[in-house]
Amino acid sequence: MEETLIIATGNAGKAREFRAIFEPKGITVKTLADFPDLPAIHETGTTFTENARLKATTVAQATQLPVLADDSGLMVDALDGEPGIYSARYAGDHDDAKNNAKLLAKLADVPTKDRTAGFHTSLVLVKPNGHELVTTGEIRGEILTAPRGVDGFGYDPLFYVPAEKQTFAEMPMARKNAISHRARATAAMLTKFDEWWGA
Repeated sequence: MEETLIIATGNAGKAREFRAIFEPKGITVKTLADFPDLPAIHETGTTFTENARLKATTVAQATQLPVLADDSGLMVDALDGEPGIYSARYAGDHDDAKNNAKLLAKLADVPTKDRTAGFHTSLVLVKPNGHELVTTGEIRGEILTAPRGVDGFGYDPLFYVPAEKQTFAEMPMARKNAISHRARATAAMLTKFDEWWGA
């Protein structure tokens, strides 16, 4: 039987990251782009893990293949965890510039010491039989008053990591991928993946 894993994303960058992890294991990675007729996925969960589980389960049932889904977002302490699960559509639909502008406007009167935040990722692997593996990762940082850097996406130009003295958008991609919230969730997943895959 062909060893195939679907990454429940249309994001080419995300797919590339996961291909680098799974293809050396002899697993063929496909994405939502390979399955244009899938049912719509409604992210109606109230947590990152619930939304990742909804995505993974919907796709696994439709394709009868194992699926990896992730849901990630930024949680700003001064805004009671906003934008949270609405990170990608905070100011509309997947418009990074508008999302960043809205975040900066909401934090306009917040002093530097109170601009702490965390990036969170939940990863959910699901097989068609419902057998699942869930891991999470988080990294802490601060929200700047103006964007810095040109790499990355989403809130990366505003998310400053004190230990690195850089925003995510200023870091080389390899460095971001080594320390990010997604990297931490993925590292946790990989310690259990082979057992889950073989079960």
